[in-house]
Amino acid sequence: MEDATDPPGVLLSGEENVAVRIKLEREARGWSTNALSDRLNEAGYEMNPSAVWRIENRKRRINLDEAIGFAEVFGIDLRNLVGPPQLAAKARAMELIDTVIDAFHQTQRANATLTRARDALDAYLTQHPDIRDEAEAMVTNAIAEAATGHLHDTYGPQADEDGNAQSSSA
Repeated sequence: MEDATDPPGVLLSGEENVAVRIKLEREARGWSTNALSDRLNEAGYEMNPSAVWRIENRKRRINLDEAIGFAEVFGIDLRNLVGPPQLAAKARAMELIDTVIDAFHQTQRANATLTRARDALDAYLTQHPDIRDEAEAMVTNAIAEAATGHLHDTYGPQADEDGNAQSSSA
């Protein structure tokens, strides 16, 4: 049963997504259920054409090993195999979604690393208050310089009031 807040037709159960996706991938390649079965068997995933048809038509459940086999034969990530078929049919959309998700995870890891580094510095500076001001100034200046460089690389040089490009070196 779909939750009333779910967009209709977009979020389906994993097995439903897999069944639809397998059929989409098979048909996109012009393969019959026999051809797909042959490819699965060649890859070491024993399956007969009848089982492929039953999975596609939701008459039979798929197990994890079989899902891995389908993903391998189709050359797609397992997580994409279980994703919403409307997106999965658009390979570029899935690539871009994966890129966004991977970038988010990298950002989360970087934020955690920054927090640990800042905590370690703060703990050290608590023990050495005589260097706190200089250390804080170094950190602030380095971050400001990196941010300015990033903005310059992303948006180009900043213009002054007369519209002239300003140099990033002072």
